[in-house]
Amino acid sequence: MQTETDPKARRAVIVVSSHVVRGTVGNRAAVFALETLGHPVWAVPTVILPWHPGHGRATRIVPQDFAALMNDLAGAPWLGEVGAVLSGYLGEAAQAAGVASLVAAVRARSPGALYVCDPVIGDAGGLYVPEATAAAIRDTLIPLADVATPNRFELEWLSGRKADDLAALVALAAEARPARMLVTSAYPMLAGGTGNLLVTPTQALLAEHRLVERPPNGVGDLTAALFLARLLRAETDEKALLSTTAAVYEVLARAVKRGGDELQLEVDAASLSRPMALVRTRRLGHPARDRRS
Repeated sequence: MQTETDPKARRAVIVVSSHVVRGTVGNRAAVFALETLGHPVWAVPTVILPWHPGHGRATRIVPQDFAALMNDLAGAPWLGEVGAVLSGYLGEAAQAAGVASLVAAVRARSPGALYVCDPVIGDAGGLYVPEATAAAIRDTLIPLADVATPNRFELEWLSGRKADDLAALVALAAEARPARMLVTSAYPMLAGGTGNLLVTPTQALLAEHRLVERPPNGVGDLTAALFLARLLRAETDEKALLSTTAAVYEVLARAVKRGGDELQLEVDAASLSRPMALVRTRRLGHPARDRRS
């Protein structure tokens, strides 16, 4: 098994997502987390904003030469340094094709490279990107991914089906693609809780903790980055899920306790690598396993 000092566990990661000037969402969350855990990061902004739109309307800058930038990266002489690609929020639908071409180039240089797609398209309130952008992620990027990290609403939208309880959510994730699906905001088994549901071809695991009311944005971005970092260390699925969930919960709870309107990773960096929060992991029934029994 790889260790934190193993060079293979510290391969560079390309992160393609939004950039905010103030706050800890998109690239600001993912890049900090990955670098804290020892990974060089190539950060690609899909849109530039002064702050998260949840704080109010503001200027939105979408790079006009995004495809050319991605082509440059695909031909970079250092591309062999890259062990993974993580994509998140897209500024427009056309960017999906550029991300797909970059993923293909990385895999051509490093066949074992991972691609994690965080389909940032909406939440319980509905889509917060144009439907064309959501469809581009669904049709172009999700089929390429080794891992996807949707929230519950996003999984339902991508699948075109509703899941009204935990068993239905497990079944929906098991039928969806890619084969390894980490669903945030999953139905909990404990009252007053929330959870992260990890479904693979052979198992379903739920990591749950107390629900934090009115959380700052960026939790999904942070979850995707931390889970990817742990996969690059070749941690087991259960260990990666547990440590990722504990770290995010700890950072989130501390930010809310301080009254922060953003995650405060610069203060809580130690929580990313050595979280102390208590998180309960459960093994759930899996449709494939249930059919065999």
